[in-house]
Amino acid sequence: MSESLFADASKRLESALKYVELSDDTIERLKSPKSSVIVSIPVRLDDGSLKVFTGYRVRYDDTRGPTKGGIRYHPSVNLDEVQSLAFWMTFKCAVINLPYGGAKGGITVDPKTLSPAELERLSRGYIDAIADFIGPDIDIPAPDVYTNPMIMGWMMDQYNIIHRCVSPGVITGKPVCLGGSLGRDTATAMGGFFVIENMMAKAGRVPNETTVAVQGFGNAGSAIAQLLWKAGYKVVAVSDSQGGVYAADGLDIPAVRQVKASKKNISADHCQSIIAHAESYQSLTNGELLTLPVDLLIPSALENQMTIHNAEQIQAKYIVELANGPTTSEADEILQKRGIQVMPDILANAGGVTVSYFEWVQNRSGFYWTAEEVNQRLKEKMAAETEAICHIAEKYAVSMRTASYIHGLTRLNEAISAKGTHDYYRQKN
Repeated sequence: MSESLFADASKRLESALKYVELSDDTIERLKSPKSSVIVSIPVRLDDGSLKVFTGYRVRYDDTRGPTKGGIRYHPSVNLDEVQSLAFWMTFKCAVINLPYGGAKGGITVDPKTLSPAELERLSRGYIDAIADFIGPDIDIPAPDVYTNPMIMGWMMDQYNIIHRCVSPGVITGKPVCLGGSLGRDTATAMGGFFVIENMMAKAGRVPNETTVAVQGFGNAGSAIAQLLWKAGYKVVAVSDSQGGVYAADGLDIPAVRQVKASKKNISADHCQSIIAHAESYQSLTNGELLTLPVDLLIPSALENQMTIHNAEQIQAKYIVELANGPTTSEADEILQKRGIQVMPDILANAGGVTVSYFEWVQNRSGFYWTAEEVNQRLKEKMAAETEAICHIAEKYAVSMRTASYIHGLTRLNEAISAKGTHDYYRQKN
């Protein structure tokens, strides 16, 4: 990950600043994170050797409430990446109007190289290292790339052991039997699906005439592909880190998910038996998928997938960012000039943190909702904020990304100003 990721993330604000009258205090507060923690995590491996991993937790801003954000396990995790993700989470929570600030965490590790027991020791060790910095009223972690409900369960249990309490609200994305929320496992995809349905309706498009490509066939990517396939969209291409497959007449997504579960990747060789009926199909890479001639492109992998080097080759009419930061600021300008409509990450993938908020509320009340109640509340939340952002985009004739930052900045500025700013104290003197 380049050292400039945070600087690139910060550029998103520039186009929104001219439309929002901000207090100087707001600008000053948002320049840097509230706190950043780097920890060493010693783990005894199964062969008896000791290995020390590096972990991070960044709390960017807590003006609107306790900070919230996932924990990712990935070889490329570093402080710049985690800080950028915490910055995006700050705006995401403001955009979707949750009583949270933004945070993020991670460990520099390839989890595929660890045994289940080693993974558990690493996860518990991370909580040992950051237990004083998190809590249900301070900072609430959740799953992210290569973390899952079981890992969240280990982390909650370790926090409870350290603090000699039962505090399910300290972590969200847990197994349902340990206080997790129904609907959390598909929340990011479900939220994105509601945004897509709104977007396609406004464009006058119908599902069976809309082709879709999904980059990143992990938890969120495979779930959004399933939801769209079930709704009648023609999902023609999917890919993961090992490669992918394209079939012009559409893929059988449930069958592809079965291949992913059994083979651990979705190369054309592994998918051959389920796409043999297709008139034509081909294997492709993550990069090749991005430039396919489809109506809707859904990047669901990592940051910086669409850059100045491939933005001119992208043929999709609409892009919905289910990943965090998949488009660089330079690529964003190119896509906007070419008339490609982008639903930004801070709106499109906010379903995950929204249902995490629902889980936290349920944990604190001790009263749990049905899956139908969770999805209905999520739909209402996503629809309301999508409509508000569409209105801002039309009012100022700006992109959906700029409109989203205008929306988030306005709410952050209101919260910071409510505590007293330079203008307030100057008037009193």
